Amino acid sequence: MRGKSLLTGLVIIAAAVMGYRWLPSYYNPFVPLTLEDPPGKITQYKLRRLTPEACGNLLIEANQKQLIRTQSRADSAGDCPLTNVVRVRSFGPVSLSSSFIASCPLALSSALFVHQQARPLTKELMDSELSRIEHLGSFACRNIYHRPDARRSEHATADALDISAFQLANGQRVTVLRGWREEKTSPWLRALLSASCDYYGNGLGPDYNAAHANHFHLGMRGFGLCR
Repeated sequence: MRGKSLLTGLVIIAAAVMGYRWLPSYYNPFVPLTLEDPPGKITQYKLRRLTPEACGNLLIEANQKQLIRTQSRADSAGDCPLTNVVRVRSFGPVSLSSSFIASCPLALSSALFVHQQARPLTKELMDSELSRIEHLGSFACRNIYHRPDARRSEHATADALDISAFQLANGQRVTVLRGWREEKTSPWLRALLSASCDYYGNGLGPDYNAAHANHFHLGMRGFGLCR
């Protein structure tokens, strides 16, 4: 019996080694992230463990592939110092209500979210192309909910973006405030927020609390809290 058990164990170990060796790179958490990796927890994990250099290189590649258009920005000091941030101008064919400042992880995560999920979900559920994203800003040197005794907000490090509305190629404009409750647009907006879990550390919307009634807060802290 010992011999059979040992043989069985060796077979299992060998199978595991072979399986790991032939595992597709996007299912292997120890293989570096690529822009082609599909949405999911492994991609999210890879995004979270990127070094500043690796993130910067992927962001350059994302610009070359026109998934995003960014401009470099100098580091800044003060109460809320910023390092390794960029100014985001657009997400390929998806324009913005205005440019915004973003940390490299926020910029890269947003580029993948828009390209892999927001655009396809809009086409599928709204039968039109996503053409424009409206937002309330990203960087703000403040504490959470502006409370003097609270910790610094993700916005204080340009690690969060607040999205307030979407515009479609057919001319339709959908705000988070009204669209979240409307029969036609609610499934789509809820699908977008749910999909954000594969890229951001947290995605907070109208069901989270009254402070988020009019926008999606997409931030890098945490690991997949979306509600």
